[in-house]
Order: sequence, then C-alpha cells, then structure tokens
Amino acid sequence: MIEFTVNQQACTKCGLCAADCPAAIIELNGAFPSIAPEKEASCYRCQHCLAVCPVGAISILGKKPVQSLPLSNLPSPLQMETLIRGRRAVRRYRPENLEPALIQKLLDVACHAPCGMNSRQVRFTVVDDRDRLGTLRDELLEGLCTMAREGSFPPGLEFFGHFLRQWEETGVDFLFRGAPHLLIASAPTSVVTPMQDCLIALSYFELYAASQGVGAVWDGLAKGAINDLLPQFKTRLGIPEDHVIGYAIAFGKPAVQYARTAQHGPAQVHYLR
Repeated sequence: MIEFTVNQQACTKCGLCAADCPAAIIELNGAFPSIAPEKEASCYRCQHCLAVCPVGAISILGKKPVQSLPLSNLPSPLQMETLIRGRRAVRRYRPENLEPALIQKLLDVACHAPCGMNSRQVRFTVVDDRDRLGTLRDELLEGLCTMAREGSFPPGLEFFGHFLRQWEETGVDFLFRGAPHLLIASAPTSVVTPMQDCLIALSYFELYAASQGVGAVWDGLAKGAINDLLPQFKTRLGIPEDHVIGYAIAFGKPAVQYARTAQHGPAQVHYLR
C-alpha cells in the first residue's frame, strides 16, 4: 500500500499532482485526486505529488507535507557558486570525532541524492570513531605490506609500494589522511546504475558537509585498498557481497581553513550546432 491520501478540506482540485506524476497514475476526472488500487504497484515512490501540491493536501507512503521543509529559503546563486567553487580536498584534520548527531544528519541529507529509476539502494558504510578507523588503517597497512614483500601488487597498482615507503619513512597516513571518519557508498549490482548512484550520493554528502564546516577528501587509495587489493575487508566492513563499492570519502573537522575559492576553468564544452 502506498497510502495515497488527500485532505479534501485543503485540496483545490488544481490537478498539479496528476500532471506532475511521472507514472501518470493519479486520476482527477473532476473529483479529488486518487490512485486506483490496481495502479499502486506502478508508483515510482518519488513523492512528486506531495512536493508539488501548493496547499499541502497530498500525503503518500506515510509521509505528510507538514513534515517536509518549505522551498522558500533556498540559497542564492552566489551562495551555491561559492560552495561549489570553494570545496577543497581536505588532507589535514583535527584529532577528534564529529558528534554522532551531525554524522547522521549529513547522511540523512545525502540520501536525498537522485539515483537511477529512483531505486534508493545506496548503502552508507561508516566508521564513526577515529580509534576504530586507526585500527582499520593498521590492519590494511599490514595486508599491504605483506603484498609489497611478496611483490603481489596487480599490474597498475604497484604505486601502492611508493605510499607504503612514505608511511614507513614519514608516518604520513596516506590511506585516510589523518581523518577520524570514513564513508563508503555501495549499491547492489542488480540496480540499473549502482556506481553512478554512489558517486552522486557522495557528491551531495561532500557539499552538504562543507556547508556544515566538515572537511572531506575523496579517498581513492582507501577504495583501491579495500576493493581491489584486500577485498576480504569488504566482509570485515559488513558490505554485502552483491554490492559494488562506488567510492570512499574520509571526513572530519578540518585542521585548515581556506580563505577563498580556487580558479579553475573555463569549462571544456562542445556545443552541438
């Protein structure tokens, strides 16, 4: 059951919910909007009907409009531009955990990211304690050092040996950059766009984290170590066997503050004429 209900005292029969329904299953016919029982299985669960109703008369999937945020306080174009241009790959972190409530808030917002066919199957695996992440780092390094001694890095991944030498000589944490937390996004191989869904969700996470003063770095080395070199750590982290890892992000309170945006561009663009 999708629990499609209409507040008939508020509904104006404007038809916006029916016009905006991607599955075209909402009927009006001069009466209040409705969805025939035999059409409920076709619902995309996108909540467009709830979001588009100007008077908040539509509820669906147990969601009520009063529980949603009004779209009347959006950031200005300049604020969005500054956030996007100003995000940095943070590689210096304060040695402390984020508040659990803040981590949960970041994830609850990031899960609103779009995904293929609205599958909503991205799974966040989080290491939420710096000591626990330190233990994971040590275990990964032990496995990587064994591979280095045996000369068993696959072709194209021999560069991990360089980072291991850097770790041994300088103590630089190349896996997590000293961050207290790690986020891995994965999705079932059965969904239409598992990799893309993960990358989009992590992009939303990173930008919202930046708005909250939380630093983050896209962690290709950690992803490569866990996914490509030491796949037993997928089980260690509780990532389901049928999931593909999209990417990993290390994050926490930054120990550096940037004063201005970088200056990239112009964009590489090809216009079809």
